[in-house]
Amino acid sequence: MDDRRTIAHELDAMQQLLKELEIRYEQYFAGIERREPTADRKALAHKVRHFTHRHIVWTDLQFRYQGLASRFMSYCQYWDRILRLMDEGRYHRHTSKLQRKPAAPQKSDGTPAPPSEVDQLYEQMQQARKNCGLAGEGPGPEKIASFLDNQREQIRNRYGDKPVEFSVDIREGKPRIKVRFKN
Repeated sequence: MDDRRTIAHELDAMQQLLKELEIRYEQYFAGIERREPTADRKALAHKVRHFTHRHIVWTDLQFRYQGLASRFMSYCQYWDRILRLMDEGRYHRHTSKLQRKPAAPQKSDGTPAPPSEVDQLYEQMQQARKNCGLAGEGPGPEKIASFLDNQREQIRNRYGDKPVEFSVDIREGKPRIKVRFKN
């Protein structure tokens, strides 16, 4: 019974290490972590190999180990594929989620609503980045919206409730959001 408990605890620890390793790789692929977690991967691979030579009598623990080992091997293949794409320069850091645009808002009568100020500035910013030859996505609509809110608050604190309008301006080869008072 003591051996069974020991194996169960070791499997729990391996499962936790696999979850942590998965998170660290996702952070590495997203650009949050600077280095690939190779030492952790090697340590977990060593533990998985250690269990292959171990005779586990209990079928539930054997089944659990086999599932854990196959999941680890699947992740290794996935990570190696992403690393290869990164080396070849063909991996784009999860930009597919950012490129997907939500459905256009509609009025109550079913006609499309005019694009919001944030959407217009986002489109202008993307076009300006393209015209300047800048690679990458640039700031997303959420970041532009938070920037506009911050700027409005600063202007309100400094000048009062004067109406302002925002536009995209190219200065020194870089697009910037410019603010001016409405007349």
